[in-house]
Amino acid sequence: MFIERSNVGKKIKYYLATSYRDNGKIRKIRRYLGENLTPVQIKQKKTIAEKFLKNQLYEVRKQKDPLKYALNEDELNYINKLIKTADITNKKLTIKEWQKFYNSFAYNTNAIEGSRLEQKEVNELFEKEKWPKNKSKEDIAEALGIEEALNFCRKTKKHLSIDLIKGLHYIVFKNSKEFAGTLRKENVVVVDGNNTVVHRGAPPQQLESLLSELVDWYKKNKRKYHSVVLAGIVHNQFENIHPFADGNGRVGRLLLNNVLLKHKLPPLIITYEGRGEYYSTLQEFQKQNNLMPTIKFMLKMYKGTFKEIK
Repeated sequence: MFIERSNVGKKIKYYLATSYRDNGKIRKIRRYLGENLTPVQIKQKKTIAEKFLKNQLYEVRKQKDPLKYALNEDELNYINKLIKTADITNKKLTIKEWQKFYNSFAYNTNAIEGSRLEQKEVNELFEKEKWPKNKSKEDIAEALGIEEALNFCRKTKKHLSIDLIKGLHYIVFKNSKEFAGTLRKENVVVVDGNNTVVHRGAPPQQLESLLSELVDWYKKNKRKYHSVVLAGIVHNQFENIHPFADGNGRVGRLLLNNVLLKHKLPPLIITYEGRGEYYSTLQEFQKQNNLMPTIKFMLKMYKGTFKEIK
């Protein structure tokens, strides 16, 4: 790691920087220390900045390969047995079931992120175009955005691409967020209820390349693994990268269902009530590279989805 100086008028801005190799290219990340600092101040701030940059490097390296190691034969056999037992292959949704799915998916996926719309209000919004009273315009706009995004997923032929990822974000948030469809330009962390950092998103300068690598990984493996496995990996790795300033959870759950739909499987609903277990599966994947909790959770959510939309 090294100190960089930048002269801006009468000010001297200081940064701690580090370089690393990425697919044959030298890339750099840096942390702003301050301006017009004394040697003592630089030394003090450098200690804190070093920890930050080490975390950033760790996230970059961790997020480059969704699986780290290919699933072995025993793991694949066990997963395929679980999927077969769940009996999801031949499930086809009727028009009525699709409507119930839209209603429930939109309510749950937004409720997980703090929306105050109730299920009944979402139903009336979609089916009767009745806007709920005393609810935020943002919550209403994002419910309608989810409905439109689901329609898009059903119609598009794209399995996975950066344009698809940005497009889904834009559709959902075009009427509620200024940065709809735009990758973040700042670092981001995810904190729990105790304000403890549970995940750091990838450095902003690496978002395009990491998303490209995820797309390439999917293209290379979409015939190797069962589509439930593919959907789980795409979703989890997308959440690892965390490419948007906000809205990553909702876009990730749309991507999960888009992969399922492209492989002729029914979609599923991750419920608000199941959010605790959902977060736990993400942590297992992010920290332990353990996909099994995600697969079991998805199959559990499938069971609940079929019951919900009957």
